[in-house]
Amino acid sequence: MPPVLLPNAHQFRGHVAGPTKTDAIVITCPAKINLTLEVLGRRESGFHALRSVMVPLGLADEMSLEPAGAFAFSCSDPSLENDDNLVVRAARALGKDGAPPGIRLALRKRVPSQAGLGGGSSDAAGVLLAAMDGALGEQPPRDWMAVARDLGSDVPFFLARTGALVEGTGERVTAAGSIPDWHVAVVKPPVAVSTAAAFAALDRSSRPSRPRDSSVSLRALEALQREDFDAVLASLHNDFQAVIAAEHPEVATALGALERAGASRALLSGSGSAVFALARDAAGVESVLARLDLDPGYARFATQFAPTPAWNTQTAPAR
Repeated sequence: MPPVLLPNAHQFRGHVAGPTKTDAIVITCPAKINLTLEVLGRRESGFHALRSVMVPLGLADEMSLEPAGAFAFSCSDPSLENDDNLVVRAARALGKDGAPPGIRLALRKRVPSQAGLGGGSSDAAGVLLAAMDGALGEQPPRDWMAVARDLGSDVPFFLARTGALVEGTGERVTAAGSIPDWHVAVVKPPVAVSTAAAFAALDRSSRPSRPRDSSVSLRALEALQREDFDAVLASLHNDFQAVIAAEHPEVATALGALERAGASRALLSGSGSAVFALARDAAGVESVLARLDLDPGYARFATQFAPTPAWNTQTAPAR
């Protein structure tokens, strides 16, 4: 029997029947970008309080899931086949006594790793969403947001199934509703950025305090909900950008190349190393990517905000 397609989490609302002995499902796990990223300080727990507007992308990993006698995990990138992979940890969170359920997961990676694009977090969220949507059979009552937060600070965002304002250490997620069909040019420089090292570098720098009522992230969220492209561009911000660009010349090179190619603004995503530029349409992205003066080591992706038709038809806020 051919696989049963489980639509992208951002396109799906409701439940699917759990897989039978012959069924398999395929889950798309979207990347994300941070339109804003404010680091508000380090808590006593060691975690940093954040405020960020994040949106999912059409660029996505793909994961197949099917019943099996014992748990198994494989990946198109063999270096990611280990017990610390977030996919494995998410599966364990669904089992009893830390043992994952009897399923076989096969992950096909398309989202670059260590890029600030949330690929690993999205893969973990894909497992949770499959369970939430009934693909793994009946589940006991769970605080799904708490399960997601235990896996990683970016995982709760992907449970929103659309763009969102993310606060705290990732546990406070305010969904944006439907988001516009804007396009994105993404460049991944040939360098990996350690998130821990990025936070350490940022802690050594000085940053102004930002009261919530004057936050750039709140302005960006409102502009996104209004589909005001120019206002979103004006709100783009990442506290990591100056620090990471200074420590990793490849990131600075990619940012400069995007702007020289005609991007209105270029921004770091997460703590890097990927950078991006927004465009209203696909032609705008294609124009920028065609003009990039970068060597082949800089990976390029033309993508767009992931569609959210469920929000458009069922829960869209009044405009």
